[in-house]
Formats: sequence, C-alpha cells, structure tokens
Amino acid sequence: MALRQSIVLSVLLLAGCDNAITLSRVCDETPGFCSDLNTDSHCREERAEVIVARYHEYKKPTDENKYQLLKLFEDYDKCVSLAAKIEHIKLKEKTTSRVNGHLTSLKEINRIFKETLNTTHPGLLYYHWSRNANRAALNKLLNMQEQKVVKDDPEIQLFLATFYAKIDDDKTVDLLYRVLELNKKGQQPAPEVYETLTSIFYKQEKYKHAYTFAKVAKLSGYENVDIIPIEHQITSLGKSLDPLNDLAQKTYTSIQEGTFVSPREF
Repeated sequence: MALRQSIVLSVLLLAGCDNAITLSRVCDETPGFCSDLNTDSHCREERAEVIVARYHEYKKPTDENKYQLLKLFEDYDKCVSLAAKIEHIKLKEKTTSRVNGHLTSLKEINRIFKETLNTTHPGLLYYHWSRNANRAALNKLLNMQEQKVVKDDPEIQLFLATFYAKIDDDKTVDLLYRVLELNKKGQQPAPEVYETLTSIFYKQEKYKHAYTFAKVAKLSGYENVDIIPIEHQITSLGKSLDPLNDLAQKTYTSIQEGTFVSPREF
C-alpha cells in the first residue's frame, strides 16, 4: 500500500469522466475539509494528501479509505505538531492555525477509531492494537495470519513482525523474509527489515546471515546498521568477507528486482 505519491497523482485520482477535481475544487465543494487544517505553507504535501483522502472517505466511507485517511492524518499531525512549536512574533495566527490542524487530526483519528471498532481490516486491526492496546483487535489479526489479504500485504507482514519481534525470533525472520519476497521492483523495503534481521542473526550468533543483511542495508543506503562488530566476529575466525560480499550483492539485486526468494539455507 503506497502511502506517499505525488500530489498531482492524488488529485487525478479524483478525476471524473469529464472534469478533473482539483484541490481547490475540493476545498470549494467541501470547505470544511480544508478550513480546519493549517493555513500557512508548512506541511503542504501532507495537508493536500489529507484533504484528498478526506474527500475519498466522504464519498466512499469504506474501511480501506478510512485506513488510508488514518495513516495520512498521523503523518500530517507529526508534521503540523512540530510546526506548531515554531513561534511567530508578528504572525501569531500562523501558529494558531497549526494548533487547529493538530486538534483536527486528533479529532479525526479518534473518529476513525470509534467508527472501526468492529472492523476486520488488517491495517485497522493493527492500529487499534498498537495505538489503543486493543487486545481483541490483535487477536482478530492474529487469527487472519494465513489469509491471502494478510500474507500478500508487505505492510501487514511488517506489522506482524513488529509484534512477534518481542516473543519469537524465528517467526519474525519468516515474516521479514516474506516482506522482502513481496517487495516490488524498484521499491525499497522499510529500513527496520534489515535492522531487525541483522540484530536477530547477530544475537543468534549466525554471523554470516547477520553480515549479509547488514551489507544489504548498506547497499540500500541505510546507515544505522553497525556492520563492524559482525566483520570482527567473522574475520577473527580467519574467514574472508569476499564470498559474503558477493552473496549480499546478489541478495540486494534480487530484492531490487522483485525476485527475492526466502533463503532456507545459506
């Protein structure tokens, strides 16, 4: 589920057969979707995406549309809450509008949670659990693990891995491998996939595995994985890193090309 696309694409999703609905037209047609957000230039992209998503949810209030709006409101709120702390000596109204945007976010997020208490949407179930500690929602999601809608969604697989990371390393690895298998050509998996795989394998003293995914992380541009201790563990045994570098390169390429297959033994 792609979260971040261009504003142009988001607006075009609102296009009818004859007339494309622009952002300004949405604000004209449903001014309440725009007026209760910040009115300055901060968080412009997040604000526009929220407005478009509000319109989608208004026209078709499905759980999927509510889920997309929920995620976008969380992103917007992170941005506008930070911006609200910036004081304007001469233009206090700018700070006030950002506070209004923050309050709107809290209100709308709360509304969505209330309206989806009985949902079976995997993403909403995870949000009910992770944000509100709703154990019943978690149990519903765990009972859906073998369903195609869950197994074929990399976002939900990563959510499940986040849960299992505290209780079952092997299950977590399987889920993270599945995330990589579902990665489409040209996309980058979330950095925590590589960080978690590296951490688990290092803890399990599977240094070859840990090094491979730490190296893949580096190749992907992620800098938060510390590869030096793993290198030391391998080289201290007199082993060369060259074969692992080759393996990491092949693994990285397969992920980037969308052809990664979970390695059972390597």
